[in-house]
Amino acid sequence: MADKTINPVLKQVLELGPTLVFFVLYLWIKDEMYVIGGTEYSGFIVAAIVFVPILLVSMAILWFLTGELSRMQIFTAIMVIFFGGLTAWFNDERFFKMKTTIVYGFFAVMLGIGLLRGRSYLQWIMGEALPMEPAGWMILTRRLTYLFIALAIANEVIWRTQSDETWVWLETFAFPAIMFVFLMAQVAMLQQYLIEPDED
Repeated sequence: MADKTINPVLKQVLELGPTLVFFVLYLWIKDEMYVIGGTEYSGFIVAAIVFVPILLVSMAILWFLTGELSRMQIFTAIMVIFFGGLTAWFNDERFFKMKTTIVYGFFAVMLGIGLLRGRSYLQWIMGEALPMEPAGWMILTRRLTYLFIALAIANEVIWRTQSDETWVWLETFAFPAIMFVFLMAQVAMLQQYLIEPDED
């Protein structure tokens, strides 16, 4: 399927909407308990389970409208399905919280392997969206690897030591905000490596 253009606002809604729905649903039912199939589930687990199909529907719509999904989106979806399933099967919210650590950790490991081989896997993923010289990609990849490591460690510390609500707030807003600010700052700092598009 050929790539298609999509309204940027709609794209953001489809990408961020499922997480916001999880956040709102959690706040709404966090103090409730639900019996499903004879098993009692907390509001957190119910919200986590509902999040999975919402994410899949959102990604399906995004793919239908744009004709593409990034490799990071696909991997994240697989992790959500896997750990969401474990959360429901074992009735244990820790699996859903650990998902974030493993996703960030996986990205750090993969980028790190590329760096050890003298390559930027980040360029392979984002090269078309951000034309930049190889030296710039290596710098950005190295810095982003450190950020993923820091976020993975932070997530482990937070979910093990803080309340469910604190983790949900940070997972929904703080981690994405840190990533956004970091990437914007890096683009500004690496201006000298950016490749200007052809006027043609």
